[in-house]
Amino acid sequence: MPHHHSEHVDPEPSLVRPYALTEGRTKPSIDLPLEAIVATVEDAIAKSLAPEDIRASIVALCGQRISIAEIGAYLGVPIGVARVLVADLVVAGALEVQATLRSDATAVERLDLIERTLRGLRAL
Repeated sequence: MPHHHSEHVDPEPSLVRPYALTEGRTKPSIDLPLEAIVATVEDAIAKSLAPEDIRASIVALCGQRISIAEIGAYLGVPIGVARVLVADLVVAGALEVQATLRSDATAVERLDLIERTLRGLRAL
């Protein structure tokens, strides 16, 4: 008995190797610690990005002050990829790195930073 193939075949999911997103770069152009908090500075660059561009997603996430670890977790990319892409956006002026803690940070602020970093790491 012949085997019949269905008319509709689901296409394979499109997989982009993570480091293809960074054009093979593994080191960010600026120093970005894993716990660095990043925020959106300007929408002009984000508006010029295609909605499916991962950088547009990063800029959108950074509207709520977020750590590099959390960005990687939310986007499902390795931390190294997140760091390179965020660094590119910082250099372009779309994002800014905010001080993670001041020297006079309270115990509550320190605990909040640790909790946010752990959430990002767990999500990976």
